[in-house]
Amino acid sequence: MFAGRLPNSFVRASLVLLIVFTFYPALETPTLAQKKKRQFGTIKILSNPGGLPLEVDGKSFGQTTTDFRAIDLDAGLHTIVVTLPSGKLWSREVDLPANRIKCITLNYKPGSPAATASPCPFHINISAPSQVLEGEVITYTTDAAYSGNSALRYNWTVTPAKARILSGAGTPTITVDSTGLDGQRITAKVVVDDGSGEPACNQNVEASTYVPPSPRVENAARLFDICCACSSDDQKARLDNLAVTLQSDPSVVAYLISYAGQASRAGHANQIGSRSRDYLVAQRRLNSSRVMVVDGGLRAESCLELWLVPNGARPPQPKPTVATTDRSPAVKIKKR
Repeated sequence: MFAGRLPNSFVRASLVLLIVFTFYPALETPTLAQKKKRQFGTIKILSNPGGLPLEVDGKSFGQTTTDFRAIDLDAGLHTIVVTLPSGKLWSREVDLPANRIKCITLNYKPGSPAATASPCPFHINISAPSQVLEGEVITYTTDAAYSGNSALRYNWTVTPAKARILSGAGTPTITVDSTGLDGQRITAKVVVDDGSGEPACNQNVEASTYVPPSPRVENAARLFDICCACSSDDQKARLDNLAVTLQSDPSVVAYLISYAGQASRAGHANQIGSRSRDYLVAQRRLNSSRVMVVDGGLRAESCLELWLVPNGARPPQPKPTVATTDRSPAVKIKKR
């Protein structure tokens, strides 16, 4: 017994110390047995409605709630029993891995009790157009019926190799470029998991989109102008008009088909074409890749055809009217 009455300050300090040890048992020094490694896991369970009697391995654990209630247990097989409002028992065996969390959701419908594991396995689908035109951007969107608390992870792959993800990698929605993939089928695959490592929590699904072959426009080349036996100034005026059209429409290229006259010197057709191309490139600042020169052969008189050809269209074909065997000899001028 104490010799006298304890001071009030000592009583208050003792009360605080008691509260600390009451609410923070982790501060107690662990024993040697507690230091030994033990394997635990966690079962989280909720029910709708709540307040249903709960047993784990034959022992009462109170009642369920409408929010997940966490129960730490030794790793291994455990039996969960819930008494339904109808009086029937719902029972499930749960194989609990060490250091893992398993969630169970029980939804009760009067007259038809149903119990489903949650969140795994969960249903997932993917939405995508069945067909797009070449060059269009394809959107693949997933919808996961997941009721867990963990953030889902999305790992996308697309085939063929030329298909390119434009945006959304690692998210529920991606966009894919279909440029250059006409006549092929693009397949997007996604693996979705909650990071737990549980096989049942690893879901995968795929969807395909067909890109039909782009229709080839045959004979789409258009004759823009033709100049036969023209003067140099006349040819330049027509080439100026061609340059204006090319500059306003980057989707077309020019084909210059040059024909030598029946009485022209050898190489005259190539000379007409080369001179015209040089004028368009040097004077009108056109890219040389947009001006093609074709030696068309022989006609009764020298001609220059100016064609506009859309990208992917069939180039125009030369149409000579005089056979090379009918070529008249060039007139030679005698030097005095």
